[in-house]
Amino acid sequence: MKDYMRANISLLWDPFCDNITPESFRTDSQQEKAQGKSDYFLDSANSVHFFTEPGVSFDKKNRVAILSGVEGNSGATTTTSDVSRTLNKIGHGLHLPTGKDGPGGVNPFHEYTTSGRIRNLLHEIGYVDPVCPQSMYIFKQPEIGGAVTSHQDSTFLYTTPRQTCVGLWLALDDATEKNGCLWIRPGSHREPVRRKFVRNPKYFEEGQEDASKMVFENEEIYDEKNVTTIEWEGSIPGKGDRNSLLDAEFVPVPVNAGTVVVFPGTADHLSLPNHSGKQRHTFQLHCVEGPGGGVEWSTKNW
Repeated sequence: MKDYMRANISLLWDPFCDNITPESFRTDSQQEKAQGKSDYFLDSANSVHFFTEPGVSFDKKNRVAILSGVEGNSGATTTTSDVSRTLNKIGHGLHLPTGKDGPGGVNPFHEYTTSGRIRNLLHEIGYVDPVCPQSMYIFKQPEIGGAVTSHQDSTFLYTTPRQTCVGLWLALDDATEKNGCLWIRPGSHREPVRRKFVRNPKYFEEGQEDASKMVFENEEIYDEKNVTTIEWEGSIPGKGDRNSLLDAEFVPVPVNAGTVVVFPGTADHLSLPNHSGKQRHTFQLHCVEGPGGGVEWSTKNW
């Protein structure tokens, strides 16, 4: 997968083209503003779109990327001609058969997603009619790979009458605490969904063109159960360091390349910045139960 991605980035993405305006991906307090108004983000649900780290811009005249205020860059402004090094992720339809084929006409992401191993794994954990609505390739670039704040995947992939999102997190490199491995809060998968990222009725129903297309809304079930608000929702606990995460009862999940980490969409998880000199590539699937299992995809999802 890494070889395929490396070989095809330049074929699929040229940030210096006049008709391309590169967009960054955020998970912090500016996420709703950044992704909520972006057609490029919304249209990525069934396409292959490219997202840079925040703080990246492009000098089209000189064909270089400018890194200003990028995580781990010590506030310095630097440039690079290797634009692939600026990428945060590629998503969200890599698994679809219409994706770019590799050598021999094979799309490794589609092959992996539809493989017997993935199908059997999902059946073994109780899925009757599993569906894969989303896939993404995460780069976690050396030195500048930003943090992914605390979140639940079901916030973005909501199903009814119950939550069925499950994440399949495939490590393509060894993931360690130094290069930004997963951190998960044990037991949090039993908690209700805290908020949903939904289609904004002000835009889609009332026709307010200046309104965000997607907004976060608190989940009523969460409020009804009087669960204490998670103070770090959309951020990192405490000072954002290892000790703060441990104090908040998160645990690191270092894994070797080739390992698949499987966890429910209600599990609270995050990752810290990659300040090391080693990349931490992953390919991630988000699957849900389908209609054959008595579950419906929320019409409010993006």
